[in-house]
Amino acid sequence: MSRVPTTSLLLLLAAWGPSALAQSVPKVSTTASVAAFQGRAGSPGSALPPVAVPRVNSPTVPRLGYARYPWKTDITATVFWIGEQPTEKNPTPNHQSSWDTAWMQNFGGFDDPDPAKRTANFCPPGFTPGLNPFYVALPYNDCVDHRSHKPEAAQVIPWFQKRYSRPGKSVLKGTWVAIRFGNRVCYAQWEDCGPFVTDDHAYVFGSARPKNPNNGGAGIDVSPAVRDYLGMAGKAKCDWRFVDFDEVPPGPWRSMGMNNPFVRPQDDSTPQSSGGTGLASRLEELRRQRDSYFRQNGNGDYRQR
Repeated sequence: MSRVPTTSLLLLLAAWGPSALAQSVPKVSTTASVAAFQGRAGSPGSALPPVAVPRVNSPTVPRLGYARYPWKTDITATVFWIGEQPTEKNPTPNHQSSWDTAWMQNFGGFDDPDPAKRTANFCPPGFTPGLNPFYVALPYNDCVDHRSHKPEAAQVIPWFQKRYSRPGKSVLKGTWVAIRFGNRVCYAQWEDCGPFVTDDHAYVFGSARPKNPNNGGAGIDVSPAVRDYLGMAGKAKCDWRFVDFDEVPPGPWRSMGMNNPFVRPQDDSTPQSSGGTGLASRLEELRRQRDSYFRQNGNGDYRQR
């Protein structure tokens, strides 16, 4: 078996590290670690020659080469809320969503965004939400109406065939998303479409930048609960990506809402659920991607395990 270059091993270890789970972890000084490593390698009596160690970013930086869904980085986020009234700059009221005509009623009331009025568990005052208060909007709707899907939906949505049940029933509603701001990561469910546009599949599922020109080119709307957990301000820059159901860690996003599969177990159509085989399938996918990485980087005789 040929020796794998140090750089390749470091990149592989970084991809398999804690950042692959998109969870918030404390920042670690890589400068001190590299200096210590180089000191040991080049010290008198050491069998190791001095090694030029590449700079590795902090684990909080989303460099996830082996993630199923890639990060969308440096995206402008705006805050929206259930019950928001229309304004001149944002004419769409939020008592309904793209997929729920009784969204505010099902939520249980007005999701007051005033930080001074919100509770310690990221809820609006006066009631316990009937839906998950950790929600987002992304600028694509897979449905034309309650009877049909958009013609391109089956081609552009990665999980369309797995979750499709009938024409006009969204395969996007309830999908889990990770949102990263600074060194914190929050998880939320996709429950509405926007900001401003609902046909931007090239950005939502592809590698394009958001086509919306408004509000600094905003590409995601986040709820007050997401804003407060992350400590975001309006029009902040964040990173986000889709996550599988079994990637969602414990947190306040798992505690409330009848649309929340952690609160109310649902059937096989639950968004991104993978059943008992989810972990095994994920590990097998990571092994395939690992082996492909080595083959593409000049290690064709790397022995697969």
